Amino acid sequence: MPAVVRATTDFFDQLTNDLLLLRVTAQQRFRPLSAEELNRRPGPSRWSAGQCLEHLNIVGGYYLPSIARRIAQAQARGSKPPPTIKQGFFGRRIVNAMRTPVSTKAYTTPQRYAPTGNRLPRTVAEVFSRQLDELLRLVLLARQVNANAVLIPNAGFPLLFLRLADLLEILVAHIQRHVAQAEGVLAGNSVGAKASAA
Repeated sequence: MPAVVRATTDFFDQLTNDLLLLRVTAQQRFRPLSAEELNRRPGPSRWSAGQCLEHLNIVGGYYLPSIARRIAQAQARGSKPPPTIKQGFFGRRIVNAMRTPVSTKAYTTPQRYAPTGNRLPRTVAEVFSRQLDELLRLVLLARQVNANAVLIPNAGFPLLFLRLADLLEILVAHIQRHVAQAEGVLAGNSVGAKASAA
């Protein structure tokens, strides 16, 4: 499968639009939930909506500071955006994996990225909203640098560095995957036992 090449503006416009839709979902769907609604699990081995959000918060807590540092370093070096964004081999594979619905393919989450408890406070939804805002800010900053050249260590395999463009797309697809999983739980759908932290 050949690498995907997209115009830089189109690439970042799509990520921005996806994040704006996720912010609306977070504000309208998750923030109003009670602690009981957030913690309701469809089964003993299934995540609650709150656990889906906490997983995203844990992953975001790892990546967002690293992305911010790498973008700041690129800006200090005078990095400029290229005309196109080129998807890397590993980035393409991980994005495709994240876009596979949880109902079709569930992944086992590494323990360090798994939700920490069964009784989560309502603040889990607020933290998720704040992380979406921070990711949106970082996507706007990433437009100003060469997102093909900025490299970020992968959480699961620290010796594997991903292009900033790939990682941003992976994070957005990962969030979309778990937001859909959380919405399925809230709608009474029991699909999706375990989830990927990639």
